[in-house]
Amino acid sequence: MPMSTSAEPGPSAAAGALEAAGDAAYAWDLDDDRLDWSGHPAVLGCPAAACATGRAFAERIHPDDSARRQRLLGAHLDGGGPFDCEYRVRDGGGGFAWVHERGQAQRDAQGRAHRMLGVIRAVGDRKAQHSRIEQAASYDELTGHYNATRLREAVDRAILAAQRGAHAAAFLSIGVDGMAAINSSFGAAAADAVLVEIGRRLDSCLRASDHIGRLGGDRFGVLLSHCAPAHIGSTAEKILARIGSAPVTTPSGKVAAAISIGSTSFPRRGTTSYDVITRAEAALAEAKRAGGGRHVHSPAEDERERDRRRHAIDERVRRAVKDNRLAFAFQPVVAAADGAVAYYECLLHLREEDGSILAAGEFIPAVEQLGAIRLIDRYVLDRALDELAAHAGFTLGFNISGLTAADRPWLRALSSRLRSDPALAARIVIEITETAALYDIAESARFVSALRTAGCRVALDDFGAGHASLRHLHSLPVDLVKIDGALVRKLAANPDNRAFLRHLLALAQGFGFATVAEGVESEEDAAILRREGIGFLQGYHCGRPSFERPWCPV
Repeated sequence: MPMSTSAEPGPSAAAGALEAAGDAAYAWDLDDDRLDWSGHPAVLGCPAAACATGRAFAERIHPDDSARRQRLLGAHLDGGGPFDCEYRVRDGGGGFAWVHERGQAQRDAQGRAHRMLGVIRAVGDRKAQHSRIEQAASYDELTGHYNATRLREAVDRAILAAQRGAHAAAFLSIGVDGMAAINSSFGAAAADAVLVEIGRRLDSCLRASDHIGRLGGDRFGVLLSHCAPAHIGSTAEKILARIGSAPVTTPSGKVAAAISIGSTSFPRRGTTSYDVITRAEAALAEAKRAGGGRHVHSPAEDERERDRRRHAIDERVRRAVKDNRLAFAFQPVVAAADGAVAYYECLLHLREEDGSILAAGEFIPAVEQLGAIRLIDRYVLDRALDELAAHAGFTLGFNISGLTAADRPWLRALSSRLRSDPALAARIVIEITETAALYDIAESARFVSALRTAGCRVALDDFGAGHASLRHLHSLPVDLVKIDGALVRKLAANPDNRAFLRHLLALAQGFGFATVAEGVESEEDAAILRREGIGFLQGYHCGRPSFERPWCPV
């Protein structure tokens, strides 16, 4: 960036003070790009003569910082506020050192900037500490790749770039197959070693322009910034082959590495990072259901068709809300020891205009993908609180989507109701799925803490399905965990599930969480769960969902 000089300043108390402080002062003549230095120019990492022009000095600035400095400087010269910037300059050894520059333009009678005066100070130690803090805020502690927040930001930027440049891009959601079994059989250290090695192998088979991040406990995300839909399949197959090319050496021995991949393309498919990542995650879930070790692509669709579907589902849900055709079925969660009801879970159903009834699993996934879930979650909150306020002596639990964990209006609505009736809080159990919680672990932890501060209890639903790591569980101060029903059914005939259940219970109990087993369908399974130390049971064996209110007199 051009810099210039004024007449050589003579010795002065100010110049001596600058030199004693280790700071360098400059006068930069903007018309002829001449720089004059005083104070302690050694802070620049080279003799002052080597930076006698603004252009020469700019060539010593780190390429990653140069554009930002130029933008801030340009804004100042165009009449903005004081110029203040931190960046890296090349030192005498060929490396880079952090400096802090502050300056002020001098202007002629017409307001034109013709001269710049400023000071540059070395801030290496302080900036290094700041960089470590920045590293922790942006990168996954275990693998060193982007964390979920930083990856979503990269996807949002890529969407804008793809739209401006009219080129295609893609996102891959990569899930580690069998991570729960690895945790159970080999331990947490082995599971971490597998994740680190998979991250390293991903690095080795992708381009420098691609971005890798950790989406959750057992999931990575890969942003392919320039990738035509026709090339996604071959890229995914290359990744599958590379990850499975050799076992991973861990502290507990060699462990086979295998993954599944879900992908989607954009910008046509989704306008935000949440849209894009949600679709890739849905494709990953399909790959897992098909047995794992494979790639499933969610193909791009015509923008008008996508808008038509969004509008149709939005109208359908809004009509159901307006016509009061959304209703709860209530299923009991009972104490394993004596069968006493601890609380009832509200299971949302939609009555179609023709009288048919849809369970939540038949319409909520589409609602989540197409953007109407906040409306549903607010409806569920209002109806559940109305039910609790109208009747005493029971507790209700209800599910919320991952999006609601970042939805401040929803939290404000809950807080407002609790202020007018604080006793309701102790009768509320709010359930958030493990996968949704891990989508943004920091935001989810803040959300859970806010709910518990308000007096509500929080449950981590589908525990064991998303395979949260120990550090993730430590970050989520929930009250109870609900073990995924797929791990509970037919326990008597499945020794592997019994072993994994034992591992999950030990994990939950180690963190002080109460435990609920979902999907309990037989007394045989219930007896096994009691022997293993489960706290609560839920399933057809304990009580089927019913639209009747057990707390209301007949």
